Amino acid sequence: MEKIIDIRSDTVTKPSPGMREAIADAEVGDDVFEGDPTVQKLEAVVAELFAKEAALYVPSGTMGNQVCLKAQSSPGDEIILDTESHIANYEVGAAAVVSGLQMRMIDCPGGLMSPERVAQVIRVDNIHCPKSRIICLENTHNRHGGVVMPLERMRAIAEVARANDLLVHLDGARIWNASAATGIPLADYAATADSLQCCLSKGLGAPIGSMVVGSRQFIKRARRARKMFGGGMRQVGILAAAGLYALEYNLPRVGEDHQKALAFAERVRRIDGVVLRPDPPPTNIVVIDLAGAGKTPGDVLAALEQAGVWMVPFGATLIRAVAHLDVSKDEMLDAAEVLARVIEA
Repeated sequence: MEKIIDIRSDTVTKPSPGMREAIADAEVGDDVFEGDPTVQKLEAVVAELFAKEAALYVPSGTMGNQVCLKAQSSPGDEIILDTESHIANYEVGAAAVVSGLQMRMIDCPGGLMSPERVAQVIRVDNIHCPKSRIICLENTHNRHGGVVMPLERMRAIAEVARANDLLVHLDGARIWNASAATGIPLADYAATADSLQCCLSKGLGAPIGSMVVGSRQFIKRARRARKMFGGGMRQVGILAAAGLYALEYNLPRVGEDHQKALAFAERVRRIDGVVLRPDPPPTNIVVIDLAGAGKTPGDVLAALEQAGVWMVPFGATLIRAVAHLDVSKDEMLDAAEVLARVIEA
């Protein structure tokens, strides 16, 4: 069988031999009793990386986001977030189900939330209304093609939050990509938020796991929420070891994926009727609009799969490709050529 070029997501990577060795050699203990030394090391490294007091290892990005919301709210509170955000679209309504939160979704053109718009939708103190509690940001923004929210805009939104006694949560699943694209330190992004979630399995090549960071008091509450959600794990150092390896060896090369995505995009934009959204791709995500080519995502994806290229549907006329460490620049270019043949057939 010919090699499959799997560019559905940057979560499809497999542990490298070095990462597998780190997993096998990990020193472990019971993390529910806070006795796993490898987890403790990972949490300390991540807290320092983001210049926060403490960190917590969780099984997934969705749990990370939901732990942060649960630990900082009460049932009946309201969170403010982008209509296209991951929390609103890909977390199965968890904010409502597990934390009793109402979502105030606002349209954010280009994935860039506006401090002025946020200020407009903050609830006044009224017995009839839910209490505005948390502003949720996303950087980079998945559904807007990996766009990077500018740091100054994040700071402006944080000022609005402070002026109105609200908190800020940052879904930083791909914050690594934002930092790589701009050169801005991770700690500068984290300084705008009271809580932050980042994924070790997106862009960094770890097989599982995300991190939550914030103050010590917040992490104490988050640890309790993690246990409530079933996320307390035992000898989880075998997974934390993969995260430590990813931070040491894979974080420095995240920008390479952006270059692969650009090379892919340069070929794809030459296909008649195809539009990239946005163009050029700002990080490692390429969103392709097929409307002008007269093709449907289902037909294109089926033909691509037959040719050994895997992408995903991303809307009524959209498909998505994501560059990652397990696919080379040449493979990205090969995938672009296959896409051109499929669309032009």
